[in-house]
Amino acid sequence: MKKILFSLALMLAVLLPLDARAELRIDVTRGEVNPMPIAITDFTGADPVDNDMGRKMVQVINNNLKRSGLFRPLDPASFIQDALAAQTAPNFAQWRTVNAQALVTGAMSKTADGKTRVEFRLWDVFAEQQLVGMAYMTTPANWRRIAHIISDAIYKRITGEEGYFDTRIVYISESGPANARVKRLALMDQDGENHRYLTDGRALVLTPRFSPTSQQITYMAYYNNRPRVYLYDIDSGRQEVLGDFPGMTFAPRFSPDGSKVIMSLSKNGNTDIYAMDLRSRSVRQLTSDPSIETSPSYAPDGSQVVFESDRGGGQQLYVMSANGGGAQRITFGQGRYANPVWSPRGDLIAFTRMYKGQFFIGVIRPDGKGERLISTSYHVEGPTWAPNGRVLSYFKETRGAGKSAQLYTIDLTGFNESVLPTPQGGSDPAWSPINP
Repeated sequence: MKKILFSLALMLAVLLPLDARAELRIDVTRGEVNPMPIAITDFTGADPVDNDMGRKMVQVINNNLKRSGLFRPLDPASFIQDALAAQTAPNFAQWRTVNAQALVTGAMSKTADGKTRVEFRLWDVFAEQQLVGMAYMTTPANWRRIAHIISDAIYKRITGEEGYFDTRIVYISESGPANARVKRLALMDQDGENHRYLTDGRALVLTPRFSPTSQQITYMAYYNNRPRVYLYDIDSGRQEVLGDFPGMTFAPRFSPDGSKVIMSLSKNGNTDIYAMDLRSRSVRQLTSDPSIETSPSYAPDGSQVVFESDRGGGQQLYVMSANGGGAQRITFGQGRYANPVWSPRGDLIAFTRMYKGQFFIGVIRPDGKGERLISTSYHVEGPTWAPNGRVLSYFKETRGAGKSAQLYTIDLTGFNESVLPTPQGGSDPAWSPINP
């Protein structure tokens, strides 16, 4: 992916801070939230090409904010003040008339060296103040990414939380009949755009995971009917086997610093958790129990690991030190628990729960308290966190023979679930960090 040239990325103007009692803010930690009405004018310029690019950017920003469930972009047909006039001096009374609480204006221009300058401003309509203003210099081909970055800036200023729009998702693309499903590794932006396949479908691939520090993906694949863990370099397309173990390796995941991969290894009829140092390729066994231990996930500080095990007689979640000691059970509900993944914030662990023929996506604190179920279906599985720790993606399958799974996103309130568009069916999503 081409990197954006940030020769200019600064706040254009900052007015006096708003009175705290009047500050425009959405509390994302509450339950159901009424979406904030926001008006986003066209980003205009002197050149027709710039105008077209600006309109496309606004559409991406609108879609990002709407899909979050926290914003309600207003219909441009209702706008009284035109975009060019609003750039210079917003008429706040007119924007209040159309019920906008926030206003976004923007401008496009060309530089002498052929780059595009994009600027935007976010306004509090009722306080009549600018909240943030930034400008970016980039190549025209990167217009979509700039739109995601602007969406992140708006989200952060209004919610106080980091955005998650300038990210990608790797997942398993599924096609064909249920008894002969073709599964390919695929990569796309978090809104489904810039989609591409990374593998050709000749080998079964499963459980892809992003590196937190580099443009790499780890995943499991069956090449020549042999299941092994692989590394895939996104920039070069190079694949390599991550060790050549005598047994079956699966469920790989990177450590927070990207230096290790933790995984399950089935050896001599027993499945335990191992960690591999990616520099030395040395392997360390972390569990040693006659039960099945799998699906390990590091805490964001790297000090602990959550995993699933049936050592207590049923499939439950446990937390242990990153060195493998002191495992403590954290789930005690009825049914089975699986697919644990630690939030980037460290405050929650997401999981899949299966009970009485129904699947659930839930979250729980690392100490085992506060379990909450936020999505359910005939088959829903594979949670993955957005890098801000406030949104989850997963796959859901509807009842019926031959039906392909689809990817979904939902925020932690459980009220804002939406389909993530993919060309074919999809499963096993994994969210990237913010793009470098």
